[in-house]
Amino acid sequence: MEKWIYLDHAATTKMRSEVIEEMLPYFNEYYGNAGSSYGLGAQSRKALKEARMKIARTLKVIPDEIFFTSGGTEADNWALRGVAEAYREKGKHIIVSKIEHAAILQTCKYLEANGYEITYLNVDKDGRVDLQELERSIRSDTILISIMYANNEVGTIQPVREISKIAHQRGVLFHTDAVHAYGHIPISANEDGFDLLSASAHKFNGPKGVGFLYIKGYKKLRNLIYGGGQENGKRSGTENVAGIVGMAKAAELAEREMPMRMAWESYLRDELWEQLNKEIPMVVKNGSSSDRVPGNLHVSFLGYGSENILGYLDRKSICVSGGSACSTRDRLPSNVMMAMGKSLAEIRGAIRFSISYENTREEILEVVQRLKEYYNCQHEIGKRSEKDDEFVAS
Repeated sequence: MEKWIYLDHAATTKMRSEVIEEMLPYFNEYYGNAGSSYGLGAQSRKALKEARMKIARTLKVIPDEIFFTSGGTEADNWALRGVAEAYREKGKHIIVSKIEHAAILQTCKYLEANGYEITYLNVDKDGRVDLQELERSIRSDTILISIMYANNEVGTIQPVREISKIAHQRGVLFHTDAVHAYGHIPISANEDGFDLLSASAHKFNGPKGVGFLYIKGYKKLRNLIYGGGQENGKRSGTENVAGIVGMAKAAELAEREMPMRMAWESYLRDELWEQLNKEIPMVVKNGSSSDRVPGNLHVSFLGYGSENILGYLDRKSICVSGGSACSTRDRLPSNVMMAMGKSLAEIRGAIRFSISYENTREEILEVVQRLKEYYNCQHEIGKRSEKDDEFVAS
């Protein structure tokens, strides 16, 4: 099998062997439906209970506040639509930022079409929301503020604790999409102060198709999915026991190894930026230099198109991204970069590197070398084109 250099961990991560091992018995040995009354079903119920406890411990919350979903998108939809429908008698105003994930922004479009009013907050050049603008935007009919914990493209971490204080001082609920933060940086529900939090297992070495929504203190929330009354009557559908078990194991491992992982990923990220800055002209960094998730480096290669760079790296068996994996197929300009006030050249040449604890310094240096080759090749082609133009003109 061809050896790939994978630097797109913000798109998805490889399941760890420990996670797969933990999941296997629930495919072919303890396969009973957790809702069944016999012993085989009891094994599945026990696994769900233990998984809920493991995840709750990582957030320092009680297990009954964790509700399993099919992933981050469902959790985001449920948070917004659940609050909107449950609190519509109080008001129909919601505040989000302009750089939220499509799961939030598209849900906002749905809500707007159904009579809700959405305020979209601006961000600064690093992708951070303006707290003063946030305060000014809160109205008597505001029912929810939803700001992502860490941006999925540029990696900027938002001032979550300050946002939660502002929200709660005005009696407003606060939801954070933590899909790109949970399992990567320390998060504490009590210290951070959010009322709802979304997470997705495949972003921290767990399986795809499973996630959770944290709901603080049994907040009133309308159901998104109705049916058999699973998840304490809040989220119906037969539980994906194997997936949930795998997510809990991945969360447990991520929590245990977080200091080591953060240090190594930060080192590789900084090394990548230092080498790029040294070897390649006209490259700029996007996002906050200080408040960003450890493994994220988002840069723009001025004068070059990201699609061409991605195609070249792909031929060299290197996986990186031009932005959010969820929106790459749309080929639209990044809403994140536009909201940050980036130029067309910066948007056109944007590349996201997302690094894992599994990556090595040798891989980082290899990527830089390949990018240097690409730049030199394009530079040589440009010089030849200039000579041809001169010849034709003469």
